[in-house]
Amino acid sequence: MTVAPVDDLLATMKIESSRYVRVTARAPWGISFPARHLARLVLISRGSCWLTGAALDEPQYLTAGDCFLVRAGVEFALQDEQGRVLVDCDGMADRGPRGAEVGGDGALTEIVSTRFTFDAVAAETLFALLPPLFRLSPGTTSGHLLRTTFELIAQETAANGLGSGFVTSRLSDVLFVQALRACCSDVGSGTIGWLAALRDPQLATAIHELHARLDHPWTVEALARTAGMSRSAFAASFKEKTGDTPLGYLTSWRVYRTKTLLRDTSLSVQEIAVRVGYHTSTALSRVFLRREGVTPGTWRKLARDRAVTAPRETSSPPEHAKG
Repeated sequence: MTVAPVDDLLATMKIESSRYVRVTARAPWGISFPARHLARLVLISRGSCWLTGAALDEPQYLTAGDCFLVRAGVEFALQDEQGRVLVDCDGMADRGPRGAEVGGDGALTEIVSTRFTFDAVAAETLFALLPPLFRLSPGTTSGHLLRTTFELIAQETAANGLGSGFVTSRLSDVLFVQALRACCSDVGSGTIGWLAALRDPQLATAIHELHARLDHPWTVEALARTAGMSRSAFAASFKEKTGDTPLGYLTSWRVYRTKTLLRDTSLSVQEIAVRVGYHTSTALSRVFLRREGVTPGTWRKLARDRAVTAPRETSSPPEHAKG
């Protein structure tokens, strides 16, 4: 079955920029990665190190092949031994096409880091459900695909051919989607939210139909029939698995879809209202104002103003990017 909510998010998520850098670290060394408005995907390609951060219950020991995804706004550090003096990731020595280096002349660790800035409108719903720092299992199919894509990026960077920066940037986007897919698969088994609900076949059927026909006049009874459950059993199970009521969930996704349409199209508020399941712009505006604190029209203007004034990163070749 298609995982409708995840597909919806990935289809509308805009990765605004992505950067790839290779780091050669020789003991003794330590690198800090401050909290910033970007996500990171990190692979230990050779050697070993310690991963530390407030988001972790305890330090984790990483070896070659280990990979982890870090949500935006989360700080962490890597070091060959705990207690090292840390260098800010942007303060590492830049060796041009060969990447960056840090540390002394001891044991070698090689790290590949890809960072992403993204449109928060599409990402906020997904990232709110993912852990701050998620370690990906290297032995899984997802882990193998990630390593393969990292290897493709390394080969493309080494070749440094025509359009290498463009190709590497697109491969980095693929990496991010692969990492999100792995997180969605693993995280859903132990959390509350729609990722967890998708593991219940009956709830997943109803959620799939809800996303496929967001403009339908859904009721709890109609969704329960779709799931093949009684109204009371469906409502209780939905609340237990997602932490929200069926109609609360529906409203959240209608507001989310409204924001993407306000951002990406020139449709009027009335046209958007019909597309997301409201008969009038007034009805949509009332719900949107309650959820977002502003009207749809004001939200659209603010979003466009931010898009015009927001600083853009230049698309320089990835091997010259900082961490």
